[in-house]
Amino acid sequence: MTAATPDSFDLLEATVADVHAAMEAGEVTAEALVERYLDRIDRYDDELNAVLTLNSSARERARDLDRRHEADGPVGPLHGVPTLVKDNHDTADMATSAGCTALADSRPPRDAFVVDRLRDAGAVILGKTNLQELSFGVDTISSLGGETRNAYSRSHRPSGSSGGTAVAVAANLATLGTGSDTCSSVRSPPAFNACVGVRPTRGVVSRTGIVPLSLTQDTAGPITRTVGDAARMLDAMAGYDPADPVTARGADAVPDGGYVAHLDPDGLAGARIGVARQFFGTRGEPDDGREDRAADAAAVTAVVDDAIATFESAGATVVDPVEVVDLGKLESARVLTYEWARDFARYLAEIGDAAPYDSLAEVVETGAVAESIAARIEESGALDVDPAAVDGDPDYLRRLRRREELRDETLATMVENDLDALLYPPSRVPPVEIPAHQPFEELNCELSAHTGLPSIVVPAGTTDEGLPVGVELLGRAFAEPRLFELASGFERVADPRSPPADIGPLE
Repeated sequence: MTAATPDSFDLLEATVADVHAAMEAGEVTAEALVERYLDRIDRYDDELNAVLTLNSSARERARDLDRRHEADGPVGPLHGVPTLVKDNHDTADMATSAGCTALADSRPPRDAFVVDRLRDAGAVILGKTNLQELSFGVDTISSLGGETRNAYSRSHRPSGSSGGTAVAVAANLATLGTGSDTCSSVRSPPAFNACVGVRPTRGVVSRTGIVPLSLTQDTAGPITRTVGDAARMLDAMAGYDPADPVTARGADAVPDGGYVAHLDPDGLAGARIGVARQFFGTRGEPDDGREDRAADAAAVTAVVDDAIATFESAGATVVDPVEVVDLGKLESARVLTYEWARDFARYLAEIGDAAPYDSLAEVVETGAVAESIAARIEESGALDVDPAAVDGDPDYLRRLRRREELRDETLATMVENDLDALLYPPSRVPPVEIPAHQPFEELNCELSAHTGLPSIVVPAGTTDEGLPVGVELLGRAFAEPRLFELASGFERVADPRSPPADIGPLE
C-alpha cells in the first residue's frame, strides 16, 4: 500500500464508501484517519462538548487493521471506519457512565452486543459521546460531560438524549455514530443537527449491554450523515442475540444483500406517503419563557411542507392528511416510570463488580446527578415505584395492552390507505435557545416508541434562522428496507444536508 499522507484525503462529509475508496487508492490509512479525527475533536469539541471519552486503544486498533488490510484486504464492511458510540453502550476498553459522575468508574467486563458487532465489521471505536444523563430527557446535559451544544448554533440545544453523537457526526468528528432511543433519541438529535437517524423495529437490534431506561421501548440505532451509511451501520448492528430473546422476532428480517441493497435513487417513484397532520403545530404551553412557540411550530411546518412537495415531485403519491391515532391514548401508553428502576437494577446486577451501586435510587441519592435531571427524576415518580411489584401492576399491564392496540390501529391505517410510510416532523418546534429546556411535549417520538414500528429521520432543510429541521418516515413492522428506499430517494432529490459552516477543514 502506498504510504498515506495525513492531508491527502478530504474527510469532511466522507462516507464509508469514500473512506474505503481512499484506502484502496492508498490515499489514507485507518491510523491516519483516526489521527485526523482526533485532531478535529481537539480543535472543535471544546465548544461543542459532544465527546465524553476518547479510546486510548483506537490508534493500535487502527494500526492492526492497516496490517490486516495490507495482508488480506478489509476485515469487514466497516473496515477502519472511526465510529463514536453513545456512553450508555458498554465497552470493555472504556468506562460506561451514562453521563453520570456516580458511574464514572463503571467498567463492564464486555462490550454491548451492538458494539461487538461493529467491531466485528471492522469499525474503530474512537470514543464515547455525551448524552442526557442516564438518557432521561432531551437536552443532552450530564453531570460528567456538561452541556452539549448544537453543531449549527452553539446557543441552541441539540436535543437528546443522543445529542453528543448527533453533534459529533454533524461536525465531522467521526465517520459514524450510535445512539439509543427510548422516545426520540435517535430521531430528534439527528433532526436538529442535519443527520440521519434510524429507530429499528423492536427486535431488529439487541439491547444487551446498553444502560436501560425502559426495556420495552429501548433500542440502539445508527446516526450518520447519509442514508447509505445508516443502512451500512444497521447491517452491522442487526442480528439475533441469545441474551436478548426479543431479537428472535427480527432474526430473519435483514434482507438478502442487507439494507444497502435497498438504497434506491428512484425509491419514491410509485410510493404512497401519508401525512400525519395531527403531529404538526404546537401542543405545549409556553412555560419555558418563549412566547413564540406557535411561530416556531409554523417554521418547522413550512420546511416539512417543502419536503412533502419534494416527495411528490419525485413520484410519490401523498395522502394528506391521514388521521392515525388518538393522541390521548398514545400518551396513556407511557410505561417508562414503571420500568426504569426495575430495568436499571437488572443492568447493574448483570455487570457485577463493575457496578458501584445496586439501584437507581442509590445513584440519585449520591447527589451527583445534574440538577435539572435530578429534578425531573424526582418529579417523574420513578423512584416511588417498587421494582418487584411492576410485573403484576394492573395499570402497567393495561398500558402494555394499549400499546398493542396502538400498533394494530397504526398498521390498519396504513393498510386501509395503502401507505408505504407515515410522514411527520420529529419535533414540532426547532431547537430552543440555551438555557431553556427542549420541550418534550413538542416531540413526536411516541408513535414509533409505543408501537415498536420502525422510523427513519432525514434532513429536510433549515428554518430562516438556519436551524436544521428533519422529516420522519414511519413504516410497517420490519419494513426497514422500504424506509431506506424512500429515504434514499428523497435524499437524492432534495440533497438537504450542508455541514456546519463554521466547523470546516483544519489548517
